Amino acid sequence: MERPRNPEHGDYATNLAMQVGKRAGMAPREFAELLAAALGEADGVDVAEVAGPGFLNIRLAKAAQGAIIETILAAGERFGTADALGGRRINLEFVSANPTGPIHLGGTRWAAVGDALGRILSAQGADVTREYYFNDHGAQIDRFANSLVAAATGQPTPEDGYAGAYINEIAETIVRANPGAAELPETERHELFRHEGVELMFAHIKQTLHDFGVDFDVYFNESSLFASGAVEKALDELKASGNLYEKDGAWWIASTEYGDDKDRVVIKSDGKSAYIGGDIAYFQNKRSRGFDLCIYMLGADHHGYIGRLKAAAAAFGDDPDTVEVLIGQMVNLVKDGQAVRMSKRAGTVVTLDDLVSEIGVDAARYSLVRSSVNSSIDIDLDLWTRTDNENPVYYVQYAHARTNQIIGNAAAFEYGSVTPDFALLVDDREGELIRTLGEYPRVLATSADMREPHRVVRYLEELAGAYHPFQSDKTLRVIPQGDEPVTPLNAARLELVKATRQVLANGLGLLGVSAPERM
Repeated sequence: MERPRNPEHGDYATNLAMQVGKRAGMAPREFAELLAAALGEADGVDVAEVAGPGFLNIRLAKAAQGAIIETILAAGERFGTADALGGRRINLEFVSANPTGPIHLGGTRWAAVGDALGRILSAQGADVTREYYFNDHGAQIDRFANSLVAAATGQPTPEDGYAGAYINEIAETIVRANPGAAELPETERHELFRHEGVELMFAHIKQTLHDFGVDFDVYFNESSLFASGAVEKALDELKASGNLYEKDGAWWIASTEYGDDKDRVVIKSDGKSAYIGGDIAYFQNKRSRGFDLCIYMLGADHHGYIGRLKAAAAAFGDDPDTVEVLIGQMVNLVKDGQAVRMSKRAGTVVTLDDLVSEIGVDAARYSLVRSSVNSSIDIDLDLWTRTDNENPVYYVQYAHARTNQIIGNAAAFEYGSVTPDFALLVDDREGELIRTLGEYPRVLATSADMREPHRVVRYLEELAGAYHPFQSDKTLRVIPQGDEPVTPLNAARLELVKATRQVLANGLGLLGVSAPERM
């Protein structure tokens, strides 16, 4: 079922007859005529008509449309939720930025999208665990420590190191807490700055995410996989099965046997594990914790991970479909028509903190979720700081504030003694608003199934677009004028406004965006 773009084709349309007519041994149009005849006798259906080769257009009775209002108000915050995923245990890993600097815009996009997706999957009945993979093992951590030591000792930043005001800030914090740290023997000094630097940086990352409305259930340390022997154990298992082979002094996983575009080095010729070694052991760890599905949300430069992670699962004899990789494209900031390229604090990149300081949490989250992650986006700072309907998040939040104002004004009138008559909601604007409200559960289900939170954003804009003209139309009065009594039509319209407020609040809540009472 879908809503036709042309309202003259009815309230809903379906191509069901074209899909199943032949299986019923009938021409699609003939089958559609049978369906139309049956639907024509159904409660709540005004007209069911056959169009073209077998499309079925359906128009609901006016009174039936109003039933969705009662459904929404009865369900409240639960409206739109379902048990479609039946408690499926999902590990949702996102952000997982290296603890070597503040979260940049790419990670910020995943913070907003990942958190929204987790909320949407939960609303569809999944048991979701939000997980942050803490990359505290490897060469990048050593470069980070070397950069801190250089800052503490007044040396220039190493050629392959990290720069920016935040490096100096962390180095100064470590020296204050450990007088004489800069004069320690080289090995001891490196380890001190490495350990405390990572702790301080990650504490900042966690606080930044929390302030952004994103908290994780699990923070998993990469180093624990090596310390526990999990990496070695996983690779030994692959060797025993013949899925890990030796060539040119290195060990390779035979990932092409399982659909990858090339085999991957897992143990380098110097005997050290390649990055994929940790990934393999990490996947095994997730499965051992009982997760049915492992969703990885990775950056634009990680396309190769799709094949290698699925191949690793298959190499262990597991179902590769237990691995799902979502790739997010780049984010750019634009101000005054020009790209914003550098952060005052990070030095080389724009960070989550920079974005929030410019446009606030609500606009930041909304703007980052608004488009499919498959496409790059430009965030126009001039647009997202506007306080008018040109700003998409303002447009939606203002719709919620307007519903709240109407409901507040109605408290001065005697609505409680009047029974709403939804059959009186016959105006096209009322019908459009009601039908848009009725789409919300389908939008949520599709958003969860397709892993596309932006569908909820676009739906909310459609709902706000249906509500604003309804409230602005002076002929569609919700509140009586002067000494006029409250009528069943007034009462029905007020219930419609309440239902709109509920759905707007529900949808904004899934995005982690506030639903203001006034603006």
